Amino acid sequence: MNVSLVPDEIMQQEIRPLLAVDIIEQLHRQFALLSGGRGKDGAPIIIFPEYSSFSEVPEEDFLNVVTYLTSIPSLDAASIGFIIVMDRRKDKWSSVKASLSRIAGAFPGNLQLVLVLRPSRFFQRAISDIGFKMHKDDFKMKIVMLNSLSDLHSYVDKGQLTRELGGSLEYCHSQWIHHRTAVENFAMTVKTTAQMLQRFGSALAETELPNDVLCTKDLLTAHTDKHTNLKDELKIALKQGTTLLGCIKEQAAKSENHQLNPDEVENQTTVERLLAQLDETENAFEQFWCKHHLKLEQCLQLRHFEQDFREVKVSLDSLMDSLTGLSDIGDCVARVEYLLKELKTLEEKALPTLEKAQLHALHGDQLIQSDHYAVDSIRPKCVELRRVSDDFSNESNKKTDVLSKSLQIHMGIDKVNQWCESGIYLLASQAVDRCQSQEGAESALTDIERFLESAENTELTELRNLHNQYEVVLSEDIKANVLKALKRLEDVQEMFQKRHVSLKRLSAKQTRPVQPVAPRPESSPKRPPLKTPPRTTGAQQPLARRASDNTNSGKPPVEADPKKKNIRKAKGGIKIEVMHEESQGGSTHVVVTSETAESLSNRRRYGQKSVLCSHAVLHLTVISLY
Repeated sequence: MNVSLVPDEIMQQEIRPLLAVDIIEQLHRQFALLSGGRGKDGAPIIIFPEYSSFSEVPEEDFLNVVTYLTSIPSLDAASIGFIIVMDRRKDKWSSVKASLSRIAGAFPGNLQLVLVLRPSRFFQRAISDIGFKMHKDDFKMKIVMLNSLSDLHSYVDKGQLTRELGGSLEYCHSQWIHHRTAVENFAMTVKTTAQMLQRFGSALAETELPNDVLCTKDLLTAHTDKHTNLKDELKIALKQGTTLLGCIKEQAAKSENHQLNPDEVENQTTVERLLAQLDETENAFEQFWCKHHLKLEQCLQLRHFEQDFREVKVSLDSLMDSLTGLSDIGDCVARVEYLLKELKTLEEKALPTLEKAQLHALHGDQLIQSDHYAVDSIRPKCVELRRVSDDFSNESNKKTDVLSKSLQIHMGIDKVNQWCESGIYLLASQAVDRCQSQEGAESALTDIERFLESAENTELTELRNLHNQYEVVLSEDIKANVLKALKRLEDVQEMFQKRHVSLKRLSAKQTRPVQPVAPRPESSPKRPPLKTPPRTTGAQQPLARRASDNTNSGKPPVEADPKKKNIRKAKGGIKIEVMHEESQGGSTHVVVTSETAESLSNRRRYGQKSVLCSHAVLHLTVISLY
């Protein structure tokens, strides 16, 4: 497995051929230097100061120094191209030509411009003019021959040139070497640390996962200790770089204007870049370590997950078997309530197992989301746990719904049956004799109406709606019971409607007014007149009502006169006259008078027939109600 923990810039340090410590002696000769100055476009400036023995510098030393100097600026600055300033004011044209030829043939970087301060002596200047014109095309680089420092300043700002070139840039070569050495030491530390991390990362990647918990824990402990040691190395390197950066800034603060010169800015930039690389390396290593550490932990997690899965699956299968056993939907309210209670108990018993299954499946999802190496083994188990849990919940909800509907149906059946039984009892409890009086008839009618209203309040018709809604889930036995109860309800309601109509008719007949009639004197002088008893006695009122019922029963009158009279002679010469007045809608008048025994005897025969007829009509009317 290829593990990359080292940033590209650190890896580029592998191809750098030289460090300052490697060519420290050549650098101290100072035949070429990087002062830190920049051109107007930001191009780095390499200065070749006056050096009389330049021609004696070995080619290897020259190449090493120039290569080293061109490797220091940032890639952005180096891509602009370098500017070379050659101070050959005290030299000869031959030396100038040799220096330009060496630079043209061995300069390793992108060369933008070569500024040459030509020899100042008159003869050498003249020769250099002629020689440069003759050999200009041989150098294959842009060369500008300058006569003075003022000409140089027209190309490069004074602030970017050292004092030797008429500029104001402060530069100390020995201090520059010291800073470069410190910076490169830090860079080497960063590189070494990165390589250690690289090797450790490769070792982690090649590690085989143990097959048991103990070996996994031991390996995890060993790798954690190694990781801690490398973290300590990283802290040391970070501390070194931070200290070096502080020294560079402190050195720059000693100047009067308290500003970093370009060289110090370059060093600071380099150190900051190395610190950033070190931080990037640490982050990359931490990311890889977290993955490796997680993989070791996942090895344990997988074993625990599989064990928990087996336990939960067994519990869920047992619960499903128990739920399947609850197949009855009940045949009465008590049975359904018992089944609902049993189902509720089973659901409460299953709740911890269902919660554990969901949590375990959720834990599996988290393992999958964390890129667990055993995703193909974990995902099917999560699916299985959720499927079994959902099957139990759905089946439980389905059974609860069916039982709830069954309970509603049975409660509706009970409610209808209770109402019907109460209604039948009410009908049976209404005495026939009581209905003969106006007060009794109205009271019975009120009871009937009130009881019919109770049917609406108790929503008895809801049973039919429930039957229509739940017909699909009901058993044939329950459907038969529902239809039987509905038929009974219709029968009882029909009985009540008939009773209501009959009582309404009787109540209407009983409310017709009774007009009193003054007593007539008895025609026979032999018997003294008797006192007329009150017309509202209990013995007379039934007689009047019965006569009225006889009149309203639709039977033809005995006499064709508008006012028919039925006369009975009571003991003591009391004459009772029942009068049917057709013109007044069949109202009845009861007249009590005194008459002779003979007259009473004649009228008694007709009165008995009338009373018997009235009794027969009322009796038949009451019987028809039942």
